[in-house]
Amino acid sequence: MSESFDAVVVGSGPNGLTAAVLLAKAGRSVLVLEGSDTPGGGARTAELTLPGFHHDVCSAVHPMAASSPVFSSLGLAQAGVEFLHPEVALAHPLDGGRAAALSRSLEHTAAGLGVDGPAWTRTMRPFVERFDDLKPTLLSPLSRRPGSPVLAARFGFGALQSAVGFASDAFETDQAQGLFLGCAAHSFGALEAPLTASFGLVLAITAHAVGWPVVKGGTGALVAGLVRLLKQHGGVLRCGEPVRSLAQLPAAKAIFFDTTPASLSRIAGDQLPPRFHRAAAAFRLGPGVFKLDYALDGPVPWTAEVVRRAGTVHLGGPLHELAASEAAVQRGEVPERPYVLVAQQSLVDPSRAPAGKHTLWAYCHVPNGCTVDMTSRIEAQLERFAPGFRDRVLARVARTPAQYEAYNPNYAGGDISGGAIDGLQVFFRPRLTWDPYRTPNPKLFLCSSSTPPGPAVHGMCGYWAVQSALRSTLR
Repeated sequence: MSESFDAVVVGSGPNGLTAAVLLAKAGRSVLVLEGSDTPGGGARTAELTLPGFHHDVCSAVHPMAASSPVFSSLGLAQAGVEFLHPEVALAHPLDGGRAAALSRSLEHTAAGLGVDGPAWTRTMRPFVERFDDLKPTLLSPLSRRPGSPVLAARFGFGALQSAVGFASDAFETDQAQGLFLGCAAHSFGALEAPLTASFGLVLAITAHAVGWPVVKGGTGALVAGLVRLLKQHGGVLRCGEPVRSLAQLPAAKAIFFDTTPASLSRIAGDQLPPRFHRAAAAFRLGPGVFKLDYALDGPVPWTAEVVRRAGTVHLGGPLHELAASEAAVQRGEVPERPYVLVAQQSLVDPSRAPAGKHTLWAYCHVPNGCTVDMTSRIEAQLERFAPGFRDRVLARVARTPAQYEAYNPNYAGGDISGGAIDGLQVFFRPRLTWDPYRTPNPKLFLCSSSTPPGPAVHGMCGYWAVQSALRSTLR
């Protein structure tokens, strides 16, 4: 290519687009290259089942987007992005028609947890009331000073524990323990492992502080807002142009990769030293996912009434059953009763389905690269807590780990998290360094969820990568 830019961004997921918008706003010329025909990475919406039913292909519910400082600063609302909040942020049904529910109101949530209400309040209130002070700890690399060291230390005391240990010590009932572990299981890790309590705390605190909203019109509308901002500031987006080597790219002062470390390693070749390639090869992948999207003839007939009002539902039963399911995945086994994450976007966003109809989004964790069809096991969990569910199904579409990798090369083996989020990889992504966004080549930067603060739609990986580049290559 004869043209040149200050920066080229490879990949148009939320992190790559955030980086591009920030650079364009800073007066740099920016080109974004996307291999697929449409932008978005895991943040796309499509008619996957029947006409008029709009499904989020991957990411669907957005507590971290609602929390994101960079999204707030970019003015996504002015770019047409609207968050819609369900009456109940999330629910955790149990056998016998029981359920725990988490709403924005800490008091209302505690009231529904019976004897565990006071313990839930004691656990969450200090962080919910000072959420703005806690966010720098949650959404920054380790090299950044926390907003409040004392608050960060208090959070860290609980966060370093296992989810099972924390829930067992803090709560007495299946309802509170299940509610906490359902949040912690977003870690994709064995719930007896250290640090898994951090996911339960972050997601429960965030639900109280900002909610668990969906995007009006689908997650793809958030990407459309970022693209709109990019173009407003002079940035260029080109789709249908997969990047396989640096030789394809126009001249640029800096190149940002919204990809896995393995993809960056492969594309950069000898422009990166052997030590980086070894680190990329050693970066561990997380479990995969098996996902089902449904077109429904009506709402899900949950036995527990409160679940019918929840935007997100965690299916997995009590503490011991949830822990067993996730431990099986870590051993490379397929759980008989999987933990299933369910999103009911059409409850709060009527644009997702024709009048009177509904969409449903559901996935479970499986070993990386798993080839087992999990449809019957997921539907058994749905029927367990919503008898008669299958009678509402008009159409379903399944997506396996291999199909997810084909859809997005970043999802190797169905890993939608950009690499395992356990052990040292919680803090040091993708390698042990104080600036994880820079590579040994001063022109090349990594800005994907394989860097801190990790997965979720928040754009902060892109934000921190840009800050690194503006301190060095793009000064």
